Order: sequence, then C-alpha cells, then structure tokens
Amino acid sequence: MKRFFSFVRKEFYHVFRDGKTMLMLFGMPVMQILLFGFALTNEIKNSQIVICDYSRDDATRKIISKLEASNIFHIRESLLSHMQIEESFKSSNVKLVVIFPNNFNHDLLHSNKAQVQIIADASDPNTATTLTNYVTSIIMTYQQQLMAINAFPMSITPEIRMYYNPELKGATNFVPGVIALVLMLICVMMTSVSIVREKENGTMEILLVSPFNPMLVVISKAIPYLFLSIVNLLIILILSVSLLDMPINGSIFLLIAESILFIITGLSLGLLISNLVESQQAAMLISMMGMMVPTILFTGFMFPIENMPIPLQIISYFIPSKWFYTIVKAIMIKGLGFYDVWKETLVLAGMVVVLLTISFKKFKTRLA
Repeated sequence: MKRFFSFVRKEFYHVFRDGKTMLMLFGMPVMQILLFGFALTNEIKNSQIVICDYSRDDATRKIISKLEASNIFHIRESLLSHMQIEESFKSSNVKLVVIFPNNFNHDLLHSNKAQVQIIADASDPNTATTLTNYVTSIIMTYQQQLMAINAFPMSITPEIRMYYNPELKGATNFVPGVIALVLMLICVMMTSVSIVREKENGTMEILLVSPFNPMLVVISKAIPYLFLSIVNLLIILILSVSLLDMPINGSIFLLIAESILFIITGLSLGLLISNLVESQQAAMLISMMGMMVPTILFTGFMFPIENMPIPLQIISYFIPSKWFYTIVKAIMIKGLGFYDVWKETLVLAGMVVVLLTISFKKFKTRLA
C-alpha cells in the first residue's frame, strides 16, 4: 500500500509540474463558466429603439418615460417623420421604432381609444417578437393605470409591423450565421494543415530550395482552397434560396464579392495558424475549437452581442464572422448596397492585410 501511495504522489508531481495540464484542469473550466455564463443568454436588454412622436403630449411623454426607465430599451433618438424610419434601420443597429400619431392624448380622452404603431426589424424574428411584446406590455400597463384613475374604459391599440421579414421566418436569421460559420471553419481548418503537412512529411525543405519565392509558396497553399470555398459558397446559396426560401434582396454579385473577401480572411487566418504550430493535430485543434466557439458566441446570430458585458463586446470586434454576418444580412435581407456595408468591408480587408503580413513574417524560410 505504501508503494501504491508513492506512485499516486509521483503522479501528482507530474501533474503539478506540467503547466499545460494545470491550465486544462483549472483554467478551461473557469474560462468556460465565465464566458458561457455571460454570453449564453437570450435575455433582451439595451436594445436600441427610436421614437417618432407626432403628438408630443402628456400621454406620449409618460409612455416614453416608461420605455426609458426599462433596461430593455435604449432610446437612440427621436425622429421627425416617417421618412427617416427606413434610414434608421439601414444606417444603425436600431431594432424597433415606436410611432405616436397626432392627437394621441386627445383621442384617448375624448374617444377613449388611440393607436400606436410599432415597427420592428424582423431580420432577427425572435428579437423582433420579444421587443414588440415588451413595448405592448408597457403600453398596456399605462392603459390600466389610466382606467384606474378615470374609472371608464380606455383602449390603446398597438399596430405592429415587421420590416424585412413579415412572415417571421427563422431562416433569415440563422442562414447568414450558418454561412459565416461554415465558411470560416472550412477555410481556416483546411488551410491551417497545409504548411504543417509539408513540415511533417519533410517536403517543405524541397519547396524552400526550389526557385520559387517563399512567399509564393505560402500563397500557393491558399489558392486551391479559395476556389473550393467559392464552390461551397455557391452550393450554400443555392440550397438556401431553393430549399429554405431565403431571399436575396440585394445584389448577388456584391454578396459573392463580400463572401470571397471573407473567404480570403479565413484563409489568411488558417495560414497564420499553420505557420505557428508544428503538427497537424495542433492545427486542427486550434482551427476547430479556437474558431467554432468564438464564431458561435460572438457573431450575433445565436446570442445578441449587445446583451454581453463590454469586454466580450470588445472581443467580438476581432471576430471576422461578426462583420460578415452583418454584411450578409444587410445584402440578402435588407437589400442594401455597398455604401451601407463599406465599413464592415474595410474591417475585413484590414484583417486580411494584418493576418497575411504576420503570416509572411512568421513563415520560416529555413528549417532548423
């Protein structure tokens, strides 16, 4: 028994001396609990809405103050006319617009009924439905308070409209996210093992002594996967349109061009991983686990990014799929053009430049 405990003690020593094992044992569970605990929530809060108040009376001010008091909504601005509504949806992250017609309070007091219009961005149908329910609930609470004071029935009727996705199809939210996830994983995973495979097979030395420029060796690794990923993209789009009834309201050529830019971003990231690791197993592990979880968490198609703590929102800015997801939704669902997605395009282009630059610098032209 004494010998048995000595072996157990020896194994403890081995574990405590291995920093990687200690990190996996204690670091990963702590990080996963903190990350998933903050990120995995469908709770809606701090959603940006705008108000279009034609009446500007006591009743509308009280309802707006109730909306402001809720942590669910953040009133971004007040619009002056209907003409600004669609522009608000296109140019910002506005989720919902509340419109009070003229003489709202007058109609409520004299005819005992009034209407309020609620317009939601239904490209994310779950969020749109939840937000309209919250606004309706707040309005109904105000209606009940009025009835208790005046002792006669009053009716405020919400008129709800859904922009971009009136049928509230779930595909409009998940298809762009799945496109981003699939392309990112395929591009990064396939490219990440390319250079490492040559190292393990011993053929990298032959490539380096060839007349080719070493940088061309790196680029040549990505070209086949670029064309294969474009074929994958076309297949995904055909299936999305034909089987899932996914609309493409914008330019198909712009969508393909933006997708190719995203593919190049993924390939660049894969090349960087391939230059940093020494085994195909490590490359596959980093590309699969290192990209799948951030893409699912920080893209925005499963969990609203605005609900996350500020540090996690900052991390999301470094995830390429977040920007591509925004671009795909803008083109496919909202029918927007390049003028409306140029900022996201510039971010992806900047990522390509940075990732390729680091990949070239980390590429070893001499093998030890």
